[in-house]
Amino acid sequence: MHIKENADKILAGIAAAAKSAGRRPEDVTLVGVTKTFGVEHIKEAFEAGVVNFGENRVQEFLPKYEALKEFPIKWHFIGHLQRNKVKYIIDKVDMIHSVDSLDLAKEINKQAEKAKKIMQILVEINIAGENSKFGVSPDNAEELMKNLVNMRFLNVAGLMCVPPFVEKAAENRHFFQKMFNLLVDIQRNMIYHGSNHMKVLSMGMSGDYLVAVEEGATIVRIGTSLFDKRN
Repeated sequence: MHIKENADKILAGIAAAAKSAGRRPEDVTLVGVTKTFGVEHIKEAFEAGVVNFGENRVQEFLPKYEALKEFPIKWHFIGHLQRNKVKYIIDKVDMIHSVDSLDLAKEINKQAEKAKKIMQILVEINIAGENSKFGVSPDNAEELMKNLVNMRFLNVAGLMCVPPFVEKAAENRHFFQKMFNLLVDIQRNMIYHGSNHMKVLSMGMSGDYLVAVEEGATIVRIGTSLFDKRN
């Protein structure tokens, strides 16, 4: 495994892309995507300086969480989340990236109240309108946000997207630009809701994270480029 070298290369790339866009490298967080990768991979990435990790499936996340309890890891849930699974992760994750409906948000709010915590959430946007992807349409994002800002145990921290798989990273640039503009529009329109702290833009994966950083990503979610190929 070349995880240390991979992590160094990714962080150097993020720093260069941020600087080229007039941004500070420290304003971009690397989340290592652990789907199909084991506990040893995660430990090695942690030793290499990666603190934030994201998991896609609840049943895969729980044993990893238990095995790594002694590590001060910040866990992100980044996959599609069913309402009946919220209670299993609510006290274990720092942020849920994939809120795509009012019903899911209500369940997270309910379980967060039980857990006595404020849950950080991102609203997932189906930025390319793909039938195979989850998320709300850009046109419906603000309406959903207005319903969420009054939920006492949620902090709507920003937006997330999974853009199309493309051969050339630059092909997704306009989707990343669209996400950035959507976030700016929502920030502007919702200041009176007390939601002007909404600053997180989770976008960009192994194939296109440098372009995403150039266009304003504050979180990039990287699996294969960090851990090498999936099984």
